Amino acid sequence: MIFERRLLTRDRGAGILEKFWQIPWSFVILLCVVAAIGYVALLSAGSGNPDTYAQKHAIRFGFGLVMMLGLAMIDIRLIARFAWVGYLGAVALLVLVLIHGNVGKGAQRWIDIGPIQLQPSELMKIMLVLALAAWFHRASWEKVGNPLFLIPPALAVLLPVGLILKQPNLGTALITCMVGAAVFWSAGMRWWKFALVFGAGAVAAPIAYERLHDYQRARITTFLDPESDPLGAGYNIIQSKIALGSGGLWGKGFLQGTQGHLNFLPEKQTDFIFTMIAEEFGLVGALTTLVMLLLVVAFCYLVAFRSKHQFGRLLAVGLGTNFFLYVFVNVAMVTGSIPVGGVPLPLISHGGSAMITVMLGFGLLLSAYVHRDAEMGPMRE
Repeated sequence: MIFERRLLTRDRGAGILEKFWQIPWSFVILLCVVAAIGYVALLSAGSGNPDTYAQKHAIRFGFGLVMMLGLAMIDIRLIARFAWVGYLGAVALLVLVLIHGNVGKGAQRWIDIGPIQLQPSELMKIMLVLALAAWFHRASWEKVGNPLFLIPPALAVLLPVGLILKQPNLGTALITCMVGAAVFWSAGMRWWKFALVFGAGAVAAPIAYERLHDYQRARITTFLDPESDPLGAGYNIIQSKIALGSGGLWGKGFLQGTQGHLNFLPEKQTDFIFTMIAEEFGLVGALTTLVMLLLVVAFCYLVAFRSKHQFGRLLAVGLGTNFFLYVFVNVAMVTGSIPVGGVPLPLISHGGSAMITVMLGFGLLLSAYVHRDAEMGPMRE
């Protein structure tokens, strides 16, 4: 009996070691490179002092890296089993933040959990992808075509979106909707149903605009004509464009960015960190950063293609879309392509919630990769 237990323990140890070496280490290195870009940018944002932003960034990434590798070892079937538990926990946190959350800049979005300040809406996007992937992963094409089958997952999207809008956080609410839509589309939802939803949204847009907060409407007006209020609502985007253009091809050099270091550039460590990179390292530095980020997105979709089960495919698509929307919205925002909103640049901007939740998502992604050949059960009739 003792001998058999020793053999079982040794087999389990060998299994964990085998999974460890199945981790795509090139992807892990890519994440480290992107985080290093963020470290350099935040070091500059702190005027060369690592204690201001950069050191915290490195600590958070290190913690996230350990968490990511640990999650990669967990069987994807176990993750799928508890997907809805995670979703309900995230919903509870959204409710809690509306009751006891910290207020900052006119919004109630954060709660204190021990030594960290968590933004539950960031965690919600990951948990929503998990829950939707668990719902659809054994559904047949015919099942997905049944409108009644789509009601529970649709409500699962609308509930957190409504709670996020009450914070208020319009940008994150829209991204949450789009992430959910990506999973619905990948699961086989018919295009005409998307057309109906889009049409209903277009009809409701004027009504929704009237219900926006004053600062949200000001962002839209500023986006259309930033010069209308150059010292008020249009100040941020005007200064961002000046910094982007002044960087030229090669940039002004590390710690030499005038817009950032003379404090013309607002929120340079968070929302406008990409502008800091473009000013100091020029078009070359900005494009290099974008290429690294898009390689991360490409790996997510590669995992979706290589997964032999629907749960892994949907999980990878949802997580990849979430990361892409982070990048797209932030870069489009600082270049004046869309209205300004509080969306960070993942793995680069200063902030704990985005870093930890992104690394949590990548841990789930790596589990899907390591267990891409797992048998997930028969298809629903």
